[in-house]
Amino acid sequence: MDKQSKKVLIDNQQLSAEVITVSDRCSRGERVDMSGPALVRLLQKKGYAVTKTCLVPDERPMIEQELREAAQHDIALVLTTGGTGFSPRDVTPEATVAVCERMAPGIAEAMRAASLRITAHACLSREVAGIVGRTLIVNLPGSPKAAMENISAVLDALPHGLATLRGTVTDG
Repeated sequence: MDKQSKKVLIDNQQLSAEVITVSDRCSRGERVDMSGPALVRLLQKKGYAVTKTCLVPDERPMIEQELREAAQHDIALVLTTGGTGFSPRDVTPEATVAVCERMAPGIAEAMRAASLRITAHACLSREVAGIVGRTLIVNLPGSPKAAMENISAVLDALPHGLATLRGTVTDG
């Protein structure tokens, strides 16, 4: 299989993606971000063009701003990693809900179901998925292992959903 055929294409354009790591400690340089780079490698391996990565603290206005900017730049897929737990500073799901026009609950349900086969702690993750404009946002846990397990549960279904969202495939 040549390099071109591995790209995720819609209307002959490679799908864009962005990875946002939400972490106070990583944003302050106190801890190395392991989840963001792992997700970038996976997305690139699956054929996405990762156009941006960033680190933001667990601050809802900053998370919302990054999500809105991604949608304004017509990024197809935005993955967030971190801020989905029970800590009072874990506000990624709330920021995502505030930005999204429509929710996609099946994505988070599928990720939790797959993760529950690995650990009972999966039920403690509050990740959500939703749509703003033509952009799909998917929250993932902050742990590299959990983030990879969760996105792997749904990644193969996302190109069809993104094609439908972007108007190149209809479900009728």
